[in-house]
Amino acid sequence: MRGPRLDRIDRHILQLLQANGRMTNIALARRVGISPPPCLRRMRALEAAGLIRGYHADLAPEALGFAVTIFAQIGLASQAEKDLKAFETLALSWPEVREAHMLAGETDFLLKIVAPDWDSYQRFLSARLTAAPNVAHVKSALVLRVSKSVPGVPLAEEPDAESHDELVIARSR
Repeated sequence: MRGPRLDRIDRHILQLLQANGRMTNIALARRVGISPPPCLRRMRALEAAGLIRGYHADLAPEALGFAVTIFAQIGLASQAEKDLKAFETLALSWPEVREAHMLAGETDFLLKIVAPDWDSYQRFLSARLTAAPNVAHVKSALVLRVSKSVPGVPLAEEPDAESHDELVIARSR
């Protein structure tokens, strides 16, 4: 599936906002080489097109008392759609679960879970995760070190040449 067609300025706006979502419109406009009003229109068009889903602060889990991150591979007893949806809904209700991904293959879900310590995670695992309906098995992997964590997606400077039939973002210049 292809995304909307973006020009060099749109891609530059996305790159800059991905690196610093708090950048002011004036600073952003200066960096991309246009005046603030068209820059703001472009930003709003990128938001309306669903390319910018939101803005958030990148918090330090350890500094906030969450020293342990675990990736849990979940296998369900049934992969019927209603059972998959039920597990998704349950995972959404657990604040410890920071990401939930449904996968194809041997593992049905991959959860990223944070906890103050290993004992806290084990309590969550026993009382909630393995006790959840339809959970057949859980395989836990403790994160020892994060070598790379980059939000967003890699954005090339220029769109690829084969994007002729892509949607064009409607915007005024």
